[in-house]
Amino acid sequence: MIATMLIIMIVLLLLGFPMMIPMTAASIVVVLFFIPNVDPMFIAQQMMQGISSYVLLAVPLFIFAADIMSTGKTSQRLLDFVGAFIGHIRGGYAITTAAACTLFGSISGSTQATVVAVGKPMRQRLLSVGYKDSSAIALIINSSDIALLIPPSIGMIIYALAAPQVSVGDLFIAGIGPGLLVFTMFAVYSYIHARIFNIPLAEKYSWKERFNFTSRALLPLGFPAIIIGGIYMGYFSPTEAAGVSVLYALILELLIFKTIKLPDVPKIALSTGLVTSAVFILVAAGQAFSWILSYERIPQMLSEAVLGSDPSAIQILVIVSIFFFIGCMFVDPIVVILILTPIFYPVAMTAGIDPIHLGIVIVFQAAVGSATPPFGVDIFTASAVFNKSYLDVIKGTPPYIVMLFIVSVLLIFFEEISLFLL
Repeated sequence: MIATMLIIMIVLLLLGFPMMIPMTAASIVVVLFFIPNVDPMFIAQQMMQGISSYVLLAVPLFIFAADIMSTGKTSQRLLDFVGAFIGHIRGGYAITTAAACTLFGSISGSTQATVVAVGKPMRQRLLSVGYKDSSAIALIINSSDIALLIPPSIGMIIYALAAPQVSVGDLFIAGIGPGLLVFTMFAVYSYIHARIFNIPLAEKYSWKERFNFTSRALLPLGFPAIIIGGIYMGYFSPTEAAGVSVLYALILELLIFKTIKLPDVPKIALSTGLVTSAVFILVAAGQAFSWILSYERIPQMLSEAVLGSDPSAIQILVIVSIFFFIGCMFVDPIVVILILTPIFYPVAMTAGIDPIHLGIVIVFQAAVGSATPPFGVDIFTASAVFNKSYLDVIKGTPPYIVMLFIVSVLLIFFEEISLFLL
């Protein structure tokens, strides 16, 4: 049965079908020919069940808020603000890029949206001060991964959907530490890289100019304060925070900054709908596929074969990291989280691993895989946005892969990095 599912998926992927088609087709074929006592309509029911969770309402709302701000000038204001204070130091523009990706990630929750919103203006700035194009693009796509760690992370919402009784709010808070750790490592590397290659210093702004950029960025900086502060203080749930972020984005861009007009809102909503539909179809297909695996006890057999009868917590986290990292190198992180989480979650709970810590390890590997060859989704996003070849995009990624591997090890052995704010 498993061989049949794999053959169907590989053939359809090679023929160019998007991931949701191979998963759905494999599930239907298995039910029709290998599980005759199950009505095929049950697959449709599972798909509907997969997208009926209340927590998923946050996904289109956060995407809508990010689209509104990308269309407006929020990302530019954040870039100007960060650049005004650190752009003039050694490696300043590179550090500014990482910081801007972190800040925009705290608004969008999407790595691909961050590549587009921050990458377009910052790539030109990096090139203007002497960075190689491959180094600039590698920095952008890897810094954008921080968006999957800093709340509001779509990856964390998907993990909470796949892992029972896990709080999205706690996941959001737990992601702050790892996200800031990655940013710090990238900032240190950027400083060292700039010194080694003698990257010229950028212009230093006066305090008056810094004050002006700060005043322009104050309202955009309200996004993370509203999302993180509101959830942490218990004023609203993550889903309610998503609704508030949309309202706040509309007020800023429509009424205060006036960078978009009322007729633009339906067009932005249509774009959000297209992205959301792709996400939800993936979630629905992943739910059906996961049910097939669970029905045939594939998770139990795989975990026993890989982990043995009595694995330690460290062993489990290492194996989880390897599986999710490799999976996200080839497949969309949403699919990998939906399929693999039910396999490893029960074993991890039996070993006493904190479900929040497990979620951070999983989402972190999804973030790393998103920017890692051969098929990380951010690589192809950057290739399309910057009109560069695949090889040009991945040329500068090895140093970042090494740094992210170091963070992976730290997350596995020191859960306090994830849990110290909880």
